[in-house]
This record gives sequence, C-alpha cells and structure tokens, in this order.
Amino acid sequence: MEKKIALVTGATSGIGWATAISLAQLGYNIIATGRRQKRLQDLQKELNKEGVDSLTLTFDVSQKDAVKDAFATLPDNWKKVDLLINNAGNAHGMDPIQTGSLDDWDAMMDINVKGLLYVSHEVIPEMVKREKGTIVNIGSIAGKEVYPLGNVYCASKHAVDAITKGMRLDLNPFGIRVIGVHPGLVETEFSMVRFKGDENRSKSVYQGYQPLTAEDIADTIAFAVSRPPHVVLADIVMLPTAQAAATLVKKNLP
Repeated sequence: MEKKIALVTGATSGIGWATAISLAQLGYNIIATGRRQKRLQDLQKELNKEGVDSLTLTFDVSQKDAVKDAFATLPDNWKKVDLLINNAGNAHGMDPIQTGSLDDWDAMMDINVKGLLYVSHEVIPEMVKREKGTIVNIGSIAGKEVYPLGNVYCASKHAVDAITKGMRLDLNPFGIRVIGVHPGLVETEFSMVRFKGDENRSKSVYQGYQPLTAEDIADTIAFAVSRPPHVVLADIVMLPTAQAAATLVKKNLP
C-alpha cells in the first residue's frame, strides 16, 4: 500500500519538528521545509529512524518566488501531498502600536499570513483534483483574543483563523478537511524570537507553571488527522491547565 505524504512547514524546530516525527510514526512519508538546512538534515536523520521516506526543501515561506521554485523541484512521486501542516510562523516584538517596528510588522504578516497562502497555493490544486486531503493551519490563542502589546501579531493570527474558515467553506465541495489548531503558551523557540534573543525575558514567560510542549501539540495534530475520513476536528484551542485566557495564567512564583 502506498504511503501518504505529509508536508510540514517550519519543521526545523518546535511544533514543526515534533509534528513531522509524530506523523512519521503514523506512517506518513514526510516533506519537511524550513530556512535552516542543517536543522532539516538533522530532522531527516530522525525521520529515517521511523522507517519512512523523507525529503527536505529549504526556503523562506514569505518569499513567493522561492516557494514556487522549491515546489518545482519536487519529484513527481512527491507532488501528491495528502496532508499539509501550515506551521511556519513567528512573533516579533511586543511594542505598543504607536512605537511598533515596521520591519517587525512586515515579518509577521509576510510569514504568518502570506507564507501560509503561498504554500497552500502550491498544494491545494492537486488536492482539489483528487478530491481528498487534509490541511492543518497552526494559529494561536492570539487569533481568538487580542491582548495588550499583541496588536499586529494578534492581527496576523486572526487572519490565519479567518483563512482557515474560508478554506473550509471553499474546499467543502471537494471533501478536503480543514483543521485549525490554536495553542496557548507553548515552550519553544517562540519567545526567544519574539524578544530578539533576550534569554532572561524569554525564560520568564514559562516560569511558575507547566506550559504546553511542542510534543503536546504534535500529539493532538496526529490524533486529529487520524480520525476517520468523515470526521473533522475543525477548531481546536489548546491551553496549559494554568492558562485560562491569553493574559490569565496561574503562576506559582517564589
């Protein structure tokens, strides 16, 4: 029996890395994409241990031409993607709107929104042609709420939520499942990027409670995509038990 193919963006760390491994354990052959080639090579070694075939594509999802060029290199037997995980995303800075960085705003909108669209544009037509497939878009609780100093990041994740709902409507006639996964606080490289490498500030985000892990999100994705074909877990919000809302976290600090 021919194995299904899963494509995971942002697979060089965190949720993307963990999800690629979880899907390999389900028996998917994996296309792993990201910007850091060495990390992708390391991931490929881990995927090989799971006894599946894997392929890596190194590109920046925010670069439209780079996305097209990367997908053009796919061998014919890798072009029929059964499962797309739109995971690549970022957060930059926590400034009030009046002093926000234009570069930060561009980075968040280009990667979180445009990048998702560019990759989806390459994958969806083949799914439509075959009238089957599953798409998982990784959003955030920031796509469900807006919090102080979140402004543009929240806007980008609200856009992901809206795009996910729009995809589900447009792709319904073709039997394609569309799933939105919206995590709360997950301990990954996320905060290091957001706080521009400030390790102390990054660590403080996760102190005093047990945050979600990348593996928690990956396990949930694996569960959702392995449901019977007539079942879609359309909208999943995941929080650590200590978190009740974007800005409400029970911390036990000394």
